Amino acid sequence: MNPYTLTERLERELGDPRDSDRTFSYARCAEFDCTERFPDEICALLDGLGLAAFYVPTAFGGQLRDHTDLLQVIRALARRDFTVALAHCKTFLGSVCAWTTASPAQARALADRVLGGEVVSLALTERDHGSDLLAGDVSAVEVDGGYCLNGEKWLINNATRAGTVCVLARTDPAGGARGFSLLLVDKRGLSADSFRCLPKNYTLGVRAADISGIGFDDASVPSDALVGDVGGGVEAVLKSLQLTRTLCGGMSLGIGDHSLRLAADFAARHEMYGRRLSDLPQAARTLAQAYADLLVCEAFTLVATRAIHSLTAEQSVISAAVKYFVPTTMDHVITRLAGVLGARSLLTTAYAHGAFEKLRRDHRIVGIFDGSSAVNLASLVNQFPAFVRGYRRGRIDTDGLVRATGGPLDELRPQALSLMSRNGSSLVQGIPAGTDELLALDAPAALASLAVRLREFADDLHDRLAAVRPSRQVAPNSLAMAAEYTRAMAAGACLRLWLDNRDVWPDGMWLRAALSRLLGVDDDAPDALLPRMWRQHGEGALFSLYSCRLAEGLS
Repeated sequence: MNPYTLTERLERELGDPRDSDRTFSYARCAEFDCTERFPDEICALLDGLGLAAFYVPTAFGGQLRDHTDLLQVIRALARRDFTVALAHCKTFLGSVCAWTTASPAQARALADRVLGGEVVSLALTERDHGSDLLAGDVSAVEVDGGYCLNGEKWLINNATRAGTVCVLARTDPAGGARGFSLLLVDKRGLSADSFRCLPKNYTLGVRAADISGIGFDDASVPSDALVGDVGGGVEAVLKSLQLTRTLCGGMSLGIGDHSLRLAADFAARHEMYGRRLSDLPQAARTLAQAYADLLVCEAFTLVATRAIHSLTAEQSVISAAVKYFVPTTMDHVITRLAGVLGARSLLTTAYAHGAFEKLRRDHRIVGIFDGSSAVNLASLVNQFPAFVRGYRRGRIDTDGLVRATGGPLDELRPQALSLMSRNGSSLVQGIPAGTDELLALDAPAALASLAVRLREFADDLHDRLAAVRPSRQVAPNSLAMAAEYTRAMAAGACLRLWLDNRDVWPDGMWLRAALSRLLGVDDDAPDALLPRMWRQHGEGALFSLYSCRLAEGLS
């Protein structure tokens, strides 16, 4: 399995981001951030490269068959500039409910617009209700020939730039889970006095992005704008977000790669006490741990993204776990790497165009959109009983696991998405069997010991999950256990990925480092990865489990 063929192609086409004459350069992105001006030129370049085709499934004329291709696009863009990734890839988020829910004719019509370069936005949140979708006030009242739309959607990415907005609106005054519907609103079909784009919101990070909103005043929307069934809006959104939440891992991976590269660049050149910073134990340990954490997040995100196709019915669990674990882990990594850079991590112009200070600001938003960390943890708490049953009964979708770690993938069947996973998580429930498999390989003693420790952690965790009683109010200790469950899932993904591809990594060093980090073992396992990290750094390669040459290494 080589998950980065598309990445290398994009890197060649985009060129070295250190070259300020390039359209998509670090210097140009810093300029857009400083002036808070939308990166139109860069987005036009990406349009010209045909990236919009990866936002459209092959069934509707695009190139999205394998979601790991879209993951590559997201990671490659976020590595250079998160604002650009957020701005351009937003069209997939805006369209995804159509891909999972709309009629074929409606989806093809939207696909034609996306492939033609149209920006599509998803309008869910409102000023007074945040991410509480069931409290939304924007209403769509059925009238002859369609719907009358009223109200404001706020804090919406690309609300102003988008030509089409997918709006979640209340179609039943009583509200409730079946009281909301989705409407694909074509702005060009609205009268000028029936809608208004709200002013740009000025944000701490992603300063150049179009974070605005849209208001409707008796806007007339045709009946064929309805996506799916009346009352099916919330369900469609929650199922579709299972795809986007998983793919958010690519944003954190791209930003994490850039932050580690900046810290490694500095550590390799800067001297303290007559020695290079990279040779000082504390700095070296920080870099090693950051690299190990990045590899953990990469392994988890790759397996989770492939699982969109092979473990689709479990994606409610997998997506929530990735959306919590990966951004949270990368936040910690970025904070620790700031210590390596010292004052330069805060400077806006004096070091690397202020890239570290910018990415640190930018990344903080990843844990918020598409469902905050608290929302995702709470969704896991609601599935504790299924986790316990599945673990104790050893329920594992073996075929799905094999395909998630490198086997052939079928096209996504959206109808297989489910709001709850009846059988829990095969990634976690496969830990005992995976441990037995590793021990049977006569693995190195240190790795075998960590595998046994992982199984003990999983056993103990499920005993504690079993003691949780259902409640309308989610207790803080339940959220903490849900966070532990995401660590178990990340560990299960790493274990399974290594077992099914151990010919690629026969020494098992990265798995040992990954498990030591996930289990909180303070040992030297990450330090053994430093030579690999420095080799990838010197070659201008992606910080990765796999070989992927970046533009920096191709120039």
